[in-house]
Amino acid sequence: MGKINGCIKCLFIFFNVLFAILGCVLMFGAVKVSVYSSMFLQIGGPSLVWIWVFAIGVLGISILGIVAACYEKELILKVFAGFMGLGMIIMLIFGIIVVVTRNKVKEGFDTAASAFGKAFINNDELRAMLMSIEQSTHCCGLGGSADWGDDIPNSCQCSPGAYSSFGAYTCKPKPQGASGPDQIYAKGCSEFIFTYVNVLFQVCMGFCFGFAVTALLGLLITILMIHQVKHYDSCGGTSIAMKSY
Repeated sequence: MGKINGCIKCLFIFFNVLFAILGCVLMFGAVKVSVYSSMFLQIGGPSLVWIWVFAIGVLGISILGIVAACYEKELILKVFAGFMGLGMIIMLIFGIIVVVTRNKVKEGFDTAASAFGKAFINNDELRAMLMSIEQSTHCCGLGGSADWGDDIPNSCQCSPGAYSSFGAYTCKPKPQGASGPDQIYAKGCSEFIFTYVNVLFQVCMGFCFGFAVTALLGLLITILMIHQVKHYDSCGGTSIAMKSY
């Protein structure tokens, strides 16, 4: 028999394998969203480098946990427990940072939406995304139609008296000398975009605080495993089965 209870060992390895897969998925996601890195920085958001750091950290610690459980070595388990304790603290800090960053981004959208709108329009992919948002949420530009200058796209075309899923919206004439539809949406898209950005921040907050709780549970299980290894070694290699009630 091994030093660690078989059920605990299998469960521990299973969850570490799941987190190793999650680390790989996060790395894949970091590659996919790298195109929006400049946008996040310009609106006050965190650098996407942190996603890479977090993903590599999750993958590395998960592999360490699997190795620790397989080899049943007290030293490796203690190192893993240290990472769990450190990870719990880091996740709590990250959760607080996400809350602060959310408020900073909201302020950025409210006070400098037009400046951020230039970043959308000067980037081909972000420009296409903004035009898609304009059509679906019935708005024009990020801070307003002025973001488009004298070349207003058809995605800003407004039909007076119509309604959207966000309620009634108003139209206004296009600026004099500008090309494009005669009637355009009066509101910018910043408030609609922030609605989706806010959901992302809420997911991140749940993710961070959820990982903090998970790290705490991992720490407690690791401490139990260390106790079992010590007990095995102190008994001269005699494994004691866990009691059943």
